[in-house]
Amino acid sequence: MRKTVVIGASLNEERYSNQCVRLLREHNIETIAVGNKEGKIADVEINVGHPYERKVETVAVYLSPKNQETYYDYIIGLKPERILFPPGTENPKFYRKANALGIETEEACPLVMLRTGVY
Repeated sequence: MRKTVVIGASLNEERYSNQCVRLLREHNIETIAVGNKEGKIADVEINVGHPYERKVETVAVYLSPKNQETYYDYIIGLKPERILFPPGTENPKFYRKANALGIETEEACPLVMLRTGVY
């Protein structure tokens, strides 16, 4: 089974990170939510901090480039196959760091990818 970690998960149902968690679960993709407030999105608990996970396929980043900095080592430590950066989260500095370690980076919206079947 594929596993996705959503960084910047929000309890606000209007936020794209919240919608992403819900849509991932609708597609039966194992989902780990990481945010700054505890709570639950659908059947997924939001983790505060940096939970250890194995066999991560994708990390979806819903943080501004400035707020991503504290997550660089955590995300790289997950050893994902790819990191998705939806519009507004683009971060060439982090792309270079991840790509140098063999991690694919994409400027892409997980919501669009899931809805069009290219996730």
